[in-house]
Amino acid sequence: METPRVMQEPASEGRKPTLSSRLAAELREAILDGDLKPGSKVNLDQLRRQYDVSLSPMREAVSRLVPDGLVKFEDQRGYTITPISVDDLREVTLLRADLETAALGHSIERAGVDWEGEALAALHRVTRLKRDASDRQSIRIWEEAHTKFHIALGAGCAMPHLLHMCEVLHNLNERYRRILDTSSQRAEGAAREHTEICQAAVDRDKTRAMSLLRTHITLTGTILAAEMETSARFQG
Repeated sequence: METPRVMQEPASEGRKPTLSSRLAAELREAILDGDLKPGSKVNLDQLRRQYDVSLSPMREAVSRLVPDGLVKFEDQRGYTITPISVDDLREVTLLRADLETAALGHSIERAGVDWEGEALAALHRVTRLKRDASDRQSIRIWEEAHTKFHIALGAGCAMPHLLHMCEVLHNLNERYRRILDTSSQRAEGAAREHTEICQAAVDRDKTRAMSLLRTHITLTGTILAAEMETSARFQG
């Protein structure tokens, strides 16, 4: 893996991000990309040398990824990159289908025209961006837009806990998508599905929008699980 560069994370509300928050953002990308291998032990000393930082901010950065489900901590054993498995992927898919459709349904019932505009803007961005398998940065930019689109669909639900859980699950699913790299199988179909889901949502067709979203999430999960079950990388 090439020598990492700590990413400059945009500051929120005028506040400059801390070193630990920038490190956490970079580590998150390394985990989602599979550079930090699923199931591998986290060597804090090695990481702090790799990123040229002291131990304290590196430990804090790693600990920030525990609530996101990307890192596990056990007493006496320390930190481990959360393993991946077909069973875990299926659970993530099922939970995403349940929770994201619930958030979308509440948004359709409760949200106003501003929510519609934000959902359409997020759709426009994710549809216009292109993923280039040879360009990791383009993949990261697309994945960020893709996450924002899915979160935008449910953002009008006025339930911050539900939205947080949706975002955590979406990131867990994103790791499988990046590591398995099935984007070419879904590019055209996913773009069409995104458009259909968003149009049904802004038309306030709750039943159709929720059904389309559930089918979209389930289909992606099914393709990823099939790839994982047949890939030699995950056998034995």
